[in-house]
Amino acid sequence: MTTQLEQAWELAKQRFAAVGIDVEEALRQLDRLPVSIHCWQGDDVSGFENPEGSLTGGIQATGNYPGKARNASELRADLEQAMRLIPGPKRLNLHAIYLESDTPVSRDQIKPEHFKNWVEWAKANQLGLDFSPSCFSHPLSADGFTLSHPDDSIRQFWIDHCKASRRVSAYFGEQLGTPSVMNIWIPDGMKDITVDRLAPRQRLLAALDEVISEKLDPAHHIDAVESKLFGIGAESYTVGSNEFYMGYATSRHTVCAAVAAARQPSGSLGQRSRGATG
Repeated sequence: MTTQLEQAWELAKQRFAAVGIDVEEALRQLDRLPVSIHCWQGDDVSGFENPEGSLTGGIQATGNYPGKARNASELRADLEQAMRLIPGPKRLNLHAIYLESDTPVSRDQIKPEHFKNWVEWAKANQLGLDFSPSCFSHPLSADGFTLSHPDDSIRQFWIDHCKASRRVSAYFGEQLGTPSVMNIWIPDGMKDITVDRLAPRQRLLAALDEVISEKLDPAHHIDAVESKLFGIGAESYTVGSNEFYMGYATSRHTVCAAVAAARQPSGSLGQRSRGATG
């Protein structure tokens, strides 16, 4: 570091020390804490299921930045370069739409074999893998509902997708020797004020219970649920609110995830973390 940077660093350490924080120890702890990098940062959530399809679900990404990865091999190469520049231990979070297959695969039919190349790559790079079902950018999510959908057949499709995703996640953990955290995020919500907030949440509750009904080895797979507070087209009401998922995670003994990268007009990540930890 330059002299100016070193001086600024020493001043910063003093400020933190004044409130009881040992900065050097905090950095040592960070060096032991792996960060799971989102795969979609490499292509703005296009994925490889249908790269030309539209991005939906209220996700605030354009999907069209120049030079983005066009296939899994390019994405893996980009990730390797990024990881060379990012300090500390790392993992990778994969979405279901980043599967590799020579033929189209329905999302409720994804299998571990569709992610074999990712596992071999993770082994070669000594990485753990996490997973997420992709409950967006699909004809059956076009009206803004998935696991809380009022149509039984559509809701069952998304339940089956999440069930299949859990098996993929368990495969990751078994192959790599570190549990895969599978985070369920859904876009379900409404732009306008609804007269019925309860029924969609009742359907979501039952759907999630069915999703996690298959017992999997916690040494391989960990269930997580993530709230959605805001999205384009879902400004008024989200089915999977922070309060809903905190209650669900507490009663079902899952992990309750908190998103740090999205716009949260009703409370910061720090505020919600304090609420979860008491």
